[in-house]
Amino acid sequence: MQNKGVIKLLAILLGVFTLYQLSFTFVTKRIENKADTFAKSEESERLANDLAQGNQDAFNYYLDSIQDARENYYLDSMSTVKVYPVINYTYRDCKENELNLGLDLKGGMNVLMEVSIPDIIMALSNHSTDPNFVEAMRIANEQHLNSQRHFVDLFGDAYTQLDPNARLASIFLYEFKDKGITVNSTNEEVLKVIKDETDSAIDRSYQILRTRIDRFGVAQPNIQKLEGSGRILVELPGIKDPKRVRKLLQGTAQLEFWETYNFSELYQYFDEANKRLSEINKTTTSTENEEVEEAGADIMIEDDNTLLSQIESKDSLTLAREKAMEEYSANNPLYAVLQPSYYQNESGQFLPAQTARVGMAMVKDTANINRMINEVKSVFPRNLKFAWCVKPNITEDGTEYVDLVALKMSRDNKAALGGEVITEARQDYNQTGGVEVTLRMNSEGAKAWKRLTGENIGKQIAIVLDNYVYSYPVVNDEIPTGVSSISGGNMTVEEAQDLANILKAGKLPAPARILEENVVGPSLGQEAINSGLWSFVIAFVLVLIYMLFFYSKAGFAADTALVVNIIFLLGALTSFGTVLTLPGIAGIVLTLGMAVDSNVIIYERIKEELRAGKGLRSAIQDGYKAAYSAILDGNITTFLTGFILFKFGTGPVQGFATTLMIGICTSLFTSIFISRLVLEGWLKRNKEITFSNKLTRNFLKDVHFDFIKFSNKAFIIAGIFILISVGSLALRGLNLGIDFKGGRNYVVRFDKEVSVDQVRNALGDVAEFNDDVPEVKTYGPSRQVKITTKYKINSNDPEVDSEIQNLLYNGLKGFYSKDLTYEQFTSDSDKSDMMLGILSSQKVGATVADDVTRNAFIAVILSLIIIFAYIAIRFRRWEYGVSSVIALTHDTIIVIGMYSLFYNVLPFSMEVDQSFIAAVLTIIGYSINNTVVIFDRIRENVKLFPKRTWLERINNGVSSTLLRTINTSGSTLVVLLAIFIFGGETIRGFVFALLVGILAGTYSSLFVASPIAYYLFKGKKHDEELLLGNSKKNK
Repeated sequence: MQNKGVIKLLAILLGVFTLYQLSFTFVTKRIENKADTFAKSEESERLANDLAQGNQDAFNYYLDSIQDARENYYLDSMSTVKVYPVINYTYRDCKENELNLGLDLKGGMNVLMEVSIPDIIMALSNHSTDPNFVEAMRIANEQHLNSQRHFVDLFGDAYTQLDPNARLASIFLYEFKDKGITVNSTNEEVLKVIKDETDSAIDRSYQILRTRIDRFGVAQPNIQKLEGSGRILVELPGIKDPKRVRKLLQGTAQLEFWETYNFSELYQYFDEANKRLSEINKTTTSTENEEVEEAGADIMIEDDNTLLSQIESKDSLTLAREKAMEEYSANNPLYAVLQPSYYQNESGQFLPAQTARVGMAMVKDTANINRMINEVKSVFPRNLKFAWCVKPNITEDGTEYVDLVALKMSRDNKAALGGEVITEARQDYNQTGGVEVTLRMNSEGAKAWKRLTGENIGKQIAIVLDNYVYSYPVVNDEIPTGVSSISGGNMTVEEAQDLANILKAGKLPAPARILEENVVGPSLGQEAINSGLWSFVIAFVLVLIYMLFFYSKAGFAADTALVVNIIFLLGALTSFGTVLTLPGIAGIVLTLGMAVDSNVIIYERIKEELRAGKGLRSAIQDGYKAAYSAILDGNITTFLTGFILFKFGTGPVQGFATTLMIGICTSLFTSIFISRLVLEGWLKRNKEITFSNKLTRNFLKDVHFDFIKFSNKAFIIAGIFILISVGSLALRGLNLGIDFKGGRNYVVRFDKEVSVDQVRNALGDVAEFNDDVPEVKTYGPSRQVKITTKYKINSNDPEVDSEIQNLLYNGLKGFYSKDLTYEQFTSDSDKSDMMLGILSSQKVGATVADDVTRNAFIAVILSLIIIFAYIAIRFRRWEYGVSSVIALTHDTIIVIGMYSLFYNVLPFSMEVDQSFIAAVLTIIGYSINNTVVIFDRIRENVKLFPKRTWLERINNGVSSTLLRTINTSGSTLVVLLAIFIFGGETIRGFVFALLVGILAGTYSSLFVASPIAYYLFKGKKHDEELLLGNSKKNK
């Protein structure tokens, strides 16, 4: 081997670098194990016992909280301590350099956000009411749902189509006058500036969100701006409070200071609104009664006793109360749900209170109140605006009430003072020890604040953030210092710190809404780690045994290369900062199959050279040389499919693609060079090297099978499977996951076995789910289900997630053996022995689902085109490319068809999601690898035996590589079976697709691709002419 010394040095340097990169992970794990021991000490139990005072539920709660606090305290105390003595790295430094685990392996939250470009344009236009502008925005919003074009381009086209002579300059002139825009600027010039401004706003949003996350205190956060889409990907490992994260990310930080109305100034308007709503209700009720009377003749009374039995079951007092409440609600629809701010004086009279709080209502009634107020908004003053308080007040019975505050708009319908004047925000404590956020203003803000407070002495000023009132204190005196504070609502220290963080980071240029979300609880993450690692270890050991069994002592050299490959791969993942996910582990195991394939190709070539009578040293040298072409072609084609997957995938799928591509590079290096170094070392020491044993020496030796003759039967078999697949797709379709149709997924675990039908019926009884009952499937064990719902999937309200979780809790709490609180149901503590309730959740918006569908289609088609082009160019015959693509299409149809045929039949999840598309593309890469190796041998036969028939060349090419094909497929199947059995529920459907794909790909490589190439080469005609020519010569 040439340059052996250089390769040795390179291998040693790579090994040292890899071990150095992995050493950070070992150091952090050692510190975290100590933190865990410190947290679970007897002291924690003693403290929990003292606080619980014999209450077991309280003990569990306190123990969990104390252990969390002690663990965090230990890790915080170690953050600046030098824990890596050789290089003096602190724990924080080591944490930044350790191997990153994905959310599915450690728990956490993955969020895909989109900055609202329409909101940015509206702000730039100063909320123009120009009819053409408003209509163009509406059209662009509709088109953007199903278009990949930039929103600004869609808006520009719509505006021009509505009125070709209209000028955008007239709308944006004030905002863009310092950017070269004049009254004579063309629409194209204005649109260019708008696009630049929106891109700049997205960049600012990215920086603001990064600042917020950095101050949030998450270990190893990842935030990426997805170029050209206005989208931002945020990954937060270890998060246990998704609601807090949603609030942190989606808040625009639009801080405002509003003057207020007193209820005493507005009570007459509310009384009138209440009266007006009552009249509307009576009119509606009268109409409905007439309709009922008209239809009454058609109604059949099935049981006259039903109503009577219901009446008799209630006492007269209850009925009287219900009737009185119905009458009150009918006469006072607004006051039935909104308790107005009247108070009773000493003489018993009800008078309007001198407060900005116009009333309070239960949280569940706020949407209904908003609707009613909007219905009679003409009754109220034009400069009146209502806003709810951010935090509800909780009564002793657990009912949540929230205050409604009356805000007074200025002349331009805006707040009296904006939050842009704030220079500092910090969590603090007031004189009574309550938690607050102290705000400091710049000089301009201080002057405005002095004027505002001076004009409102004795009145209340509301401090509003993102349309929610945080506090509305009474102004006792003029404040000249520019200092203010936000308090009230029993604000916790954590909430105050988050609020200060948001205000310090700055205001987002436009709202950032969550398009896609994936939450994995720590207990499910730990289970994934356990199952993933076990499957990996078992698969790895099986591969090592397989190689030793089949190739005897030479198998040891291959095993050495495999071990080095894994070490190099993990080191490369760490150095690149790649996040290792559960599909990533599958990618690692798949690269083992690629590495085995390379070694098998090499060893089979060496065995051929030995059978040809060459010496061991020459056979090894020539075997490696002859194998290079097939190995490179196979790995390059698989790498290309991995690259396409990386380009079009997101999240875990992208992680899988990254792992696969890095794994191909490391396996290529170790298979070609590391195993060669081992063999060369043995040769140097004159050690005996064997490439087979008694059992494997003659396995598939001298196979003489006519693959071309069998092709007609092979095509019939393939056709039957394709027909079954297409038929299943036509009749049953596919079980599309939320990646392709949008919605929310929840994995819920119970403490006993449950029936899917019972769970579905229970959720169907929830009123909000009546129109669209959630889909329920068993997910793993029979006490665990996956629930899918499209309820309010298009709503951008951050409270929707909490609403759905509350609906699930109310519908499912009866299935638990013992009482489970809402907090226990929705939070998944990694220190809890229960591990019940919601273990993980996922949200995919309709827009993202459309994008995923489009990208999946493009990825599959593009991979086939690129493979065709590579094969056609590399082999210099288009026939090779076409036959390869036909074989790959065969594999793709069968895999998709089997997924259609067996979903709801096999006992595991078979949803078509992004991971399934990753599996299809991986199969394409794997199958083309098989085909390329065979074609490479056929091409070699063409060069070596120009006078042989195509039938002989192809049959010989397939037969001579048959052992390699069987070995590679066999070892890969063994690996995938290990993952399928031991890898856990979350990855089983993904591996099933790979198993079907390996079988289909092996079949198509042997019995489809080569025969099709034979027919495309017009092999029969060529062979007949060759035989005819030979017979003439013989005569």
